[in-house]
Amino acid sequence: MASSVSSQVEQFLCSICQDFFSDPATIPCGHNFCMECITQHWDSSMKTECPLCKKDFHLRPDLGINREFRELTERLKRGVSPVQPGAVPCDACTKIKREALKTCLHCEGSFCKTHLEPHNTVAKLKKHKLIDPVKNLQDYICTKHEMPLVLFCRDDQKCVCLSCVTKDHRTHNTVPVEEESEERKSQFGRRQVEVYSMIQSRLKKIEEIKCSVKLSKQSSEKERADIVELFTSLIRSIERCQSELLEVMEQKQTAAQNQAEELIKELVQEITELERRNTELEQLSHTEDHLHLLQIYPSLCRPLDTKIWTGISTDTHLKEDAVRRALTKHQEFLSSAMVKITGTELKRLEKFTVNVTMDPETAHPKLSLSEDDKQAGHGETRQIVPDSPWRFDTCPSILGKEGFSSGKFYFEVQVKGKTEWDLGVARESVNRKGIITLSPRNGLWTLWLRNGSEYKACDCLSVSLCLKVKPQKVGVYVDYEEGLVSFYDVESRSHIYSFTGQAFTEKLYPYFSPGFNHGEKNSAPLIISPVGKNKCILANY
Repeated sequence: MASSVSSQVEQFLCSICQDFFSDPATIPCGHNFCMECITQHWDSSMKTECPLCKKDFHLRPDLGINREFRELTERLKRGVSPVQPGAVPCDACTKIKREALKTCLHCEGSFCKTHLEPHNTVAKLKKHKLIDPVKNLQDYICTKHEMPLVLFCRDDQKCVCLSCVTKDHRTHNTVPVEEESEERKSQFGRRQVEVYSMIQSRLKKIEEIKCSVKLSKQSSEKERADIVELFTSLIRSIERCQSELLEVMEQKQTAAQNQAEELIKELVQEITELERRNTELEQLSHTEDHLHLLQIYPSLCRPLDTKIWTGISTDTHLKEDAVRRALTKHQEFLSSAMVKITGTELKRLEKFTVNVTMDPETAHPKLSLSEDDKQAGHGETRQIVPDSPWRFDTCPSILGKEGFSSGKFYFEVQVKGKTEWDLGVARESVNRKGIITLSPRNGLWTLWLRNGSEYKACDCLSVSLCLKVKPQKVGVYVDYEEGLVSFYDVESRSHIYSFTGQAFTEKLYPYFSPGFNHGEKNSAPLIISPVGKNKCILANY
């Protein structure tokens, strides 16, 4: 496109002054020149011929200005330059800079078609080194000898000139730059294959990410639907329970009201009878008929047929056990929902499973490991092992071989049959000598079991845990960037405890302690278990 524009511009340049036409005139052969340029040319040469095609005119033509051509030229001068952006201008053009076709390393200049002509015709100039036009010509010239860089030194891996070869690089392996360039080009094929492979791997990764996002979206939508269904069921159940309790309260209120009305009716009847008796007694207290008084006295002294009202009352209150039964029912519902949610969470965490093994170099001397470094138990015999700075010497502990300084990871440990254990993660610089206090302040994020049933989360302040079921297998999940360490009872699909808001700055290692043997009471080992063996349990919920 640039060359097309440049060729169009060439049509509006005078071949004599190399500038845009000024008052262009067309001579009989059809070529155009500036009126002043062609006039001066004919006056100085004493010949009336065309400077371009050399056609001779016997009579000097009577020239006139081509006005339409002049207008076109003036319009072009205002909007177009012969040299397009990014192109190299000719160094020999004095007025209008035209686009260079070649750069000469010997002349140290770039030339257009017209000014390059001598390099094609003059024998001496034909020997000059011509390359495609370049702007940074100084990069192609030796700064020390000011000569073209035409050779490549393979020993020093740099371009040199002929003078460099006769002096500093006399004994070096040098070849023409073209030869070295062609050899380098031959290596491009292999490099292109590598680049193409890298492109394909990245395109594949893009597809994987897109697929992952799609699956994540589907999973999220399903989880969202499950949560909505769960809470909708819970809300309906609570509303139903509330309605039932309110209905029972309404029935009890109605029954109490009816009872109260019956009691009031009886009381009114008894009051009427008592008032009548009181009137009789009042009248007899003033009588003078002593014989009559004595005759009816026995009947007056008989007790009236009245009820003992002490302790009789109405009860409109709903008994606490009814509310408790309703709340217990919903507590069971929530527990079941928590198991389901935790089961789904554990299923999601399985994709972050890492292959963890125990590091014998860190093991307490009384710990015995299995051949695959997946089991550790405490024995009574102290083994002969090197006392290295990485080994625990007092606490019966051991670290994992694999450390993690980013991302998420998950592993599971069997604790079945044990009465004592510690489990979690530790930072790389954790103290391994003497008695160790399990705490995040000391670089340890752990749970422990003592006396067979006492569970604690060893946070900055220890947290006692009330677990309904004794864990047989514990899952440990870490999100390094999130600062999260979570523990799960794998078989009951329940969450045990989480350390949150932690700031990890070092590599984290799995931490294990099977505890002391206590005379074979705690002889069962800690076992790193393969993940994903409890899928059937999840399906039961």
